[in-house]
Amino acid sequence: MRVLGVDPGLTRCGLGVVEGGPGLALTLVGTMVVTTQAGTDIGGRLLALEEQVEAWLQQHRPDAVAVERVFSQHNVKTVMGTAQAGAVAIVCAARHGLPVAMHTPSEVKAAVTGNGRADKAQVTHMVCRLLRLADPPRPADAADALALAICHCWRAPMLDRMAQAKARSDELARAHRARLAAAAKEAR
Repeated sequence: MRVLGVDPGLTRCGLGVVEGGPGLALTLVGTMVVTTQAGTDIGGRLLALEEQVEAWLQQHRPDAVAVERVFSQHNVKTVMGTAQAGAVAIVCAARHGLPVAMHTPSEVKAAVTGNGRADKAQVTHMVCRLLRLADPPRPADAADALALAICHCWRAPMLDRMAQAKARSDELARAHRARLAAAAKEAR
């Protein structure tokens, strides 16, 4: 499985593509950080992000896109920019018919380090070990994007099995309700 990880942000948006899966060696395909200038209008910044995400989707042809789920922060302006940047990546993925997974920072940390409260240095260290990198990706947004991609490579099969089990459960529940309705109708 090839995954594009997106660490969203208006000023710096990390992109990282990893190939691998559970029980398979992980391979770094590519990483970069898209930067936009704070003085540029929001439309121009989002358009610049869209162009780069679109280019990466066309160049690297991922099977899925993993985006960091925005969580509550104290600075509403930062949250809004992060959410808008994440939405750009989601729209680009949808345009390509790619599934999108949203992972929280603690999910990513737990998947990559085994500790949902790991700090950035621990995450970066494990990204380097897992991808066999001599030097850490810079800036940190690149390592975060790779960590998102790694998390999804490992969790996607479990998430798929859970979705299949839910669909089967829903199907059985519908059939059971139909049988109960038919039995109630016959009893009248």
